[in-house]
Amino acid sequence: MALVLDGRALATQIEADLLVRVEALKAKSGRTPILATILVGDDGASATYVRMKGNACRRVGMDSLKVELPKETTTEQLLAEIEKLNANPDVHGILLQHPVPEQIDERACFDAISLEKDVDGVTCLGFGRMAMGESAYGSATPAGIMTILQENKIEIAGKHAVVVGRSAILGKPMAMMLLQANATVTICHSRTQNLPELVKQADIIVGAVGKAELIQKDWIKQGAVVVDAGFHPRDGGGVGDIQLVGIEDVASAYTPVPGGVGPMTITTLIRQTVEAAEKALG
Repeated sequence: MALVLDGRALATQIEADLLVRVEALKAKSGRTPILATILVGDDGASATYVRMKGNACRRVGMDSLKVELPKETTTEQLLAEIEKLNANPDVHGILLQHPVPEQIDERACFDAISLEKDVDGVTCLGFGRMAMGESAYGSATPAGIMTILQENKIEIAGKHAVVVGRSAILGKPMAMMLLQANATVTICHSRTQNLPELVKQADIIVGAVGKAELIQKDWIKQGAVVVDAGFHPRDGGGVGDIQLVGIEDVASAYTPVPGGVGPMTITTLIRQTVEAAEKALG
């Protein structure tokens, strides 16, 4: 039987530990860790994600500071809000919810976030430091995936990992994290030729391409570890980037959708905010 990599159960376990750490920090410093969330515009899905992150803060005893800006906001106005949060000693982590309206230079705004408060791992500086093996907060989703693999004692060193997707906050940092863990890494994307043949070589396959069930079950070799970082709503639930129906007959371990990678993304963001608060408050 394939091992189900239960991200929801792991997230609950980590949150219980974070609750203890936050209470200890409050007792020691008299202050509460705060995650600032910036939502620009009225995208319903983004608003839901921000609300979920606020709920996660409350579960571990943290506070969240919501900054909501109109969809007409300019790059300069958003940069000014980020600078206020950078300068606010009560704020320990800053999350700029992706995506922002198209008139905003999202990369410039991500990179304006202070490295010490970049708990979502979105800055170029943070990515570069992580890729070089230096201290930085990793992008939340790939960092959460690494925790899932490590906590379930999935062997990474020496394995061939294939990452399908090259986004700045998922595919690229995922590949670098696997490389840091001594995997041999292949990155595939929309222009990759012979994708099924490359996926077939993977000991660890990570679906991070953002297309529903693009990766077919019959592309995956027997005994591979299957990590699905995608989510696409469907009637009665949702599917990921990998065809998971019957995957237990092929994979040695896999993340379900939902309940696999998703819960660990938010928990990783919260954990990194607690770490930032511990560093700031001593």
